[in-house]
Amino acid sequence: MDIQHYYEEKGQGEPLILLHGNGENCGYFKGQINVFAKLYHVYALDTRGHGRTPRGDRPFTIRQFADDLRDFMDDHRIKSAHLLGFSDGGNIAMVFAVKYPDRVNRLILNGANLDAGGVKTFTQIPIEIGYRIAKLSAKWSDSAKRNAEMLGLMVNSPNVTTDDLAGIKAKTLVIAGTNDMIREEHTKLIAESIPGAELVFLEGDHFIAGKQPEEFNRAVLEFLQG
Repeated sequence: MDIQHYYEEKGQGEPLILLHGNGENCGYFKGQINVFAKLYHVYALDTRGHGRTPRGDRPFTIRQFADDLRDFMDDHRIKSAHLLGFSDGGNIAMVFAVKYPDRVNRLILNGANLDAGGVKTFTQIPIEIGYRIAKLSAKWSDSAKRNAEMLGLMVNSPNVTTDDLAGIKAKTLVIAGTNDMIREEHTKLIAESIPGAELVFLEGDHFIAGKQPEEFNRAVLEFLQG
């Protein structure tokens, strides 16, 4: 493996891995780590090129991040784990569950999307424009190149199909905000396409875990403990 993940670890019991969103780091889950660590062995990772984890030289894609997660689990002798992913972290968890179904116990997808079409237009258009501008400037600017890679995750990934979702074995919770940047019908499609998945909408926007941690944590723990 060409990188070593930065991660925060707390608690004992079954492993629960937390995966943050685009351009963020494991600090996004500050309202979750201590709560979940009372019942689980929590690992909160910084994804490749995010936070304190180096970029490395492998492709900067959701599928590579899923393979990075497999390598992290192998390095820490984690045979299988509960996965909770937010936004791009949800996409990583989703791709991982499709590719490595036997390594996921329970799966929580918060604000995930199958492709760029799942994002509301008023959110996606500025992302598309920013991506194109950053790509044009990437030859002359390292910061523009990094920006293009980050935005590219939201333009070109994850491209998961509903047929892919049908192969997920893990018991799954799909959770989003009532005013999420992901289209409501898209979130419902994800839940409908995963066998036996549960669907929960919480009052709020895309960032419900950060803004409404008590409600979010209650929904997640009810699912994990149920």
